[in-house]
Amino acid sequence: MSSPAYQVTDPSTGEVVQTFDHATDADVEAALTASAAAYASWREVPMAERAAVVKKVAALFAERADDLAAIATQEMGKPGSEGVEEAEFCQAIFDYFADEGPTLAADQPIKALSGGRAMVQRLPIGPLLGIMPWNFPYYQIARFAAPNLVLGNTIILKHAESVPRSALAVQQIMDDAGLPEGVYQNLFATHEQIETVIADPRIQGVSLTGSERAGSVVASLAGKHLKKCVLELGGSDPMVVLDTDDLDGLVGDAWDFRTYNTGQACNSNKRMIVREELFDDFVAKLTEKAKAVESYSPLSSRRAAELLAEQVEDAVAKGATLHAGGVLGEAPAAYYSPAVLSGVTPEMRAYSEELFGPVAVVYKVSSDEEALALANDTTYGLGGAVFSTDVARAEKVAQRLEVGMANVNTTAGEGAEIPFGGVKRSGFGRELGPLGMDEFVNKRMYYVAG
Repeated sequence: MSSPAYQVTDPSTGEVVQTFDHATDADVEAALTASAAAYASWREVPMAERAAVVKKVAALFAERADDLAAIATQEMGKPGSEGVEEAEFCQAIFDYFADEGPTLAADQPIKALSGGRAMVQRLPIGPLLGIMPWNFPYYQIARFAAPNLVLGNTIILKHAESVPRSALAVQQIMDDAGLPEGVYQNLFATHEQIETVIADPRIQGVSLTGSERAGSVVASLAGKHLKKCVLELGGSDPMVVLDTDDLDGLVGDAWDFRTYNTGQACNSNKRMIVREELFDDFVAKLTEKAKAVESYSPLSSRRAAELLAEQVEDAVAKGATLHAGGVLGEAPAAYYSPAVLSGVTPEMRAYSEELFGPVAVVYKVSSDEEALALANDTTYGLGGAVFSTDVARAEKVAQRLEVGMANVNTTAGEGAEIPFGGVKRSGFGRELGPLGMDEFVNKRMYYVAG
């Protein structure tokens, strides 16, 4: 089965703006050869010098933030201000690993009970493949590339077919920052070619952010060829509200987080689980927020909007209540009005499937234990949050969330220094923070007898 074309389709109009050719098989082989050759020399460059180049990458993301944002708006509908924020977050990520990387990768002494000198060294492992999604076309690259470039690994990057200009803009940043030829390469590969890349013995690891389906395929290939992989897949994160002394503020935070990036974020609060004492007021205030929206951005594609509409229609047909929004715009544009949904039950698709768009789903519970049980009743395990004026009460629930990222009294702890990743069908491995420096690395034992 051939891959779709790499093309820019403006989701606000459905217009195909530009199409790019797939890589040839010769291009793929050239990229693999160049990556392996570059690794042989890049790993020998002192880490401080590699970090200095990565600092230049950070500066260029900041300098070009407006241009990067404009590209993302046309390719996948990202609101302009959020595109600038994404570029600035990339700057923070590259800065973090440039500044902290040498310390994070320093030798770790081990007490040698038999005498002598023992330590764990953190060394690069070689060329890596990154397979990235469209929803955060720069940030997703940054969190994979930054630590690995500092470590001394080299990268072949296969981006989503819908964001080719974003991919090329990042390549240009890497080139302009002074990365040696072959250290970072964008490749407009087909799915079949990606199988070839994963199988190639020169590739030592693969990182994918994307769907469960893509993750399953990549993990299978990586396992078959004995390659390390990191997967960040879907999420249906719970936001548990036990009590509050500022309902307006909490509802505002909940709505803003759910509709950020037009609701297309893996770790957004897709399931709001609210104690029954607050439920009616919470839903009413969320509904006010939805009805007050006068203009909104399109989803990434017409198909994405249609899929979301199908999921919501299924829920309503089976008894759920649509309080506001949920209107699919006319084709071929990708508009779907921000919605509030309640009364979702297990037989509905919306209960078990990820809703990747601006739909706030609210559940009513009568106890903290019921809230916890519902929060964990999912195949996903990316993140989750618990809110209460009693921090100890919130922590008691948060400590038992089956997730990779548990938060108390904030929708999400985020930052270049905060590890990101999940459990269950949300994937495995971590990016960002100290753990992001610890994935594609040879933790070599080094022992000198004494």
